[in-house]
Amino acid sequence: MVIEHAPLEDELGDVLEKAARCAGLTEDALGVLAGVAGDKIRDAFDYRYDFSAEEIRRLATALGLNETGVSALATGHYPLPVIGGLPFCLYPLRTPHGIGVANAYVVADCCAQRGILFDTGADTEALRRVWPAGIKKLDAIFITHPETEHLAGLADVQKRFGPVPVFGPVGATIPDAVALQEGTRMTFGVFEVETLATPGHAESHNCYVVRVAGVPSSRTLLVSGDILFAGSIGGAYFCSERLKKHVKRLLELPPETAVAPGHGPLTTIANERTYNPFLF
Repeated sequence: MVIEHAPLEDELGDVLEKAARCAGLTEDALGVLAGVAGDKIRDAFDYRYDFSAEEIRRLATALGLNETGVSALATGHYPLPVIGGLPFCLYPLRTPHGIGVANAYVVADCCAQRGILFDTGADTEALRRVWPAGIKKLDAIFITHPETEHLAGLADVQKRFGPVPVFGPVGATIPDAVALQEGTRMTFGVFEVETLATPGHAESHNCYVVRVAGVPSSRTLLVSGDILFAGSIGGAYFCSERLKKHVKRLLELPPETAVAPGHGPLTTIANERTYNPFLF
């Protein structure tokens, strides 16, 4: 079972701006390369789009983006998969962040009142309001990276649920957290959580792969933090090369893997391989 609803994290302008920055291109330089007026690109960065289909094609080519995905964003019809078949309950916890939302997640056996929390939201009170009523205990808290919108609720969650082990990436300053190295596997009840070290968006960043322990054929979940979104990738605030390297690494996961990002809706590895503008 999945409870799900959220807008895309990035619009066309965000994607074009992220790609231009990664390529070291100004609006005017991109305009020359793509044969599109620089003012139109500036307007797009401000969410005012007025591109023809041919201009979209040229922009995608100039930036090395997936034209299919860029065109889908331009028309407001980016495809999203139906998420089903997970062998556990997944509760996305949406808390306001700027004009969008930040996501935390609880993974739980659907018959149990305990679960595992991934990130802790952007707002303590908002997290309380969206907390699943059936979850009374936590076995562990995993933090993807130490940005406020993914960490703000930590102290309150620990206060509410008592001593709960907290885990995070190496090098992150997170109160009472145990730093997890690449490849670390931990088991909590029926769940196995594997750590993937994925710096790029931030210097300290982990993704987590969640499986049902002892059932290798079951569908898996990737908690991707701010590395991979539906229709986009995270901003390369630490290192663009490492970010792109780790995004490609995530694509090696099984195509049916469900992806739970730090912002925006759920997706799958297969969907992003096909449509994500950056995964061309």
